[in-house]
Amino acid sequence: MKEKLIYLTGVFLLALAGCAPENTQTDVNEQTTGRKIVVYQVFTRLFGNTNTANKPWGTIEENGVGKFSDFTGKALDSIRALGVTHIWYTGVPHHAVIRDYTSYGISNDDPDVVKGRAGSPYAVKDYYNVNPDLAEDPARRLEEFQALLERTHRHGLKAIIDIVPNHVARRYEGKNNPEGVEDFGANDDTSVEYRRDNNFYYIPGEPFRVPEPQGGYQPLGGEPHPLADGRFDENPARWTGNGARKAQPDANDWYETVKVNYGVRPDGTKDFPELPEGFGQKDYKAHYEFWQDKDVPDSWTKFRDIALYWTAMGVDGFRFDMAEMVPVEFWSFMNSAIKMKNPDAFLLAEIYTPSIYRDYIRLGKMDYLYDKVELYDTLKNIMQGYGSTDHLLSILAGQAGIEHQMLHFLENHDEQRIASPPFAGDARKGQPAMVVSATISTSPTMIYFGQEVGEPGAEEPGFGDPTRTSIFDYVGVPSHQRWMNGGAFDGGQSTPEEKALRDFYRRLLNFTINSPALMGQCQIIHGYNRGQEGYDHRVFSFVRWSWPSKEEKLIIVANFDAEKVYQFELRVPPDIITIWRLKDGEYELAERLYGNKKARLEVADGRGKVSMELAPLESVIWEVGR
Repeated sequence: MKEKLIYLTGVFLLALAGCAPENTQTDVNEQTTGRKIVVYQVFTRLFGNTNTANKPWGTIEENGVGKFSDFTGKALDSIRALGVTHIWYTGVPHHAVIRDYTSYGISNDDPDVVKGRAGSPYAVKDYYNVNPDLAEDPARRLEEFQALLERTHRHGLKAIIDIVPNHVARRYEGKNNPEGVEDFGANDDTSVEYRRDNNFYYIPGEPFRVPEPQGGYQPLGGEPHPLADGRFDENPARWTGNGARKAQPDANDWYETVKVNYGVRPDGTKDFPELPEGFGQKDYKAHYEFWQDKDVPDSWTKFRDIALYWTAMGVDGFRFDMAEMVPVEFWSFMNSAIKMKNPDAFLLAEIYTPSIYRDYIRLGKMDYLYDKVELYDTLKNIMQGYGSTDHLLSILAGQAGIEHQMLHFLENHDEQRIASPPFAGDARKGQPAMVVSATISTSPTMIYFGQEVGEPGAEEPGFGDPTRTSIFDYVGVPSHQRWMNGGAFDGGQSTPEEKALRDFYRRLLNFTINSPALMGQCQIIHGYNRGQEGYDHRVFSFVRWSWPSKEEKLIIVANFDAEKVYQFELRVPPDIITIWRLKDGEYELAERLYGNKKARLEVADGRGKVSMELAPLESVIWEVGR
């Protein structure tokens, strides 16, 4: 009775999650077609850098920098061959950097309000141009980016860039605005804290003061610089990007940025129209029509026009930084405008609050959200040996109706590298988690460049900390550089372990983008097997099948234990046997990751079983013979 209760609970949870048996009613958004999306996030200025010096606080001359031109046809082909459909080029819009580009009409940035020497990609200085560091000829930097877009498309990939509506660089200067576009803050009334059409919030009567340094921090590591004097001219002071309202923000605040005003008063009330009741069920066209006769705050139109500018250039989508810090009504306004220009635009939001996920999908018209605080955090705990695979059931249950829109990842620019000691200390420990993450739902999968070769992020770069590849400094990425092999992109300098890991990612990702079952139906069988001898919380299992054809039927099992070999009899429940229309008898199983194992599914009295042996960290994707 206890075993039956565990299994039924698992079925119920997955029915809620949209990963359920035939005829279960799910959210309309989960009825998907086509193939899985795989996003390759690349930190653009690091990707092509071949310099291996990695001097802390090093300059471009000392540490090198990658360029748009480093994304050659060979590089793009190697990315696509990995099983990638979209590239997220991180750090493209012109952000604050500590480098003299005054000969190109660009003002120098102040180290007191720039993090690192290369600067944060999330402190954008000019939204209508690109980072001059990335160009062979900074005077032609936008043309070089346009050429990269064209190359990306020619090699069968789509291109995503960042937009950061919540904040801009402390010294924002729109030197490349299209005709008629006013700069951020140009018409603000700075005598008041808030006015609806001000682009920023102000602290009248108080000048900005640079934060008190902590832990011995000095801009540029203490290197002399004419602007590194502990002062920055901003009077009156403006709210800081994370919402800090002090004229002197804390060193841990986002002091290099200023908060953008979207018509939210300082007390949190809204100074703009709200969406009518039930509007979450309407499509982007209805949302677009709703806003056509509405008077909206000035910042709304500024950012909409920025997004449409890049869309018109050929950018295929956007990753929106800290989207939850911007009101959901704005996203309805902007995303519907983007979709009217490109219905296939890929719109991804960085959001960390599960209670608002559905609002930002349905009201804000986001395509996808980060699945960080639920799936990623749970998988990380399991990889580190702290968590149980049992916890995955409640995560999936909580995403009922939106599982297709939760983008899965194990690394990105904000997170620790899997191979770093504080995370897992071994990139191979990410393999079972990657199999589960990439195959558990119809949602997109994302990997971060270097993840596929086990980059540990061990450098001491300057502002950035080890365990994460720095987004603030000029550094090289050693494991990736070995794969890059001076531009050959053939792994010519990679270690055998790095080559084996990349081969795993290549096999897995290519399988995911070509498998009809992974865009079909799913049911967890973990609970059904949980009490089985030899099966415990370090193993996870589920089944998938193509819909409605049921031609491709998969049994997926992952062993998260780095030391233990698991032997058990995996059971396939009667309802799956019925859905798959399997008669009593034996069915050949073909392993789809490596193709080097065979097994049999035995069906008797409407129940299935498979004899399993899983090596440490091994996963199998069995396909039932057709």
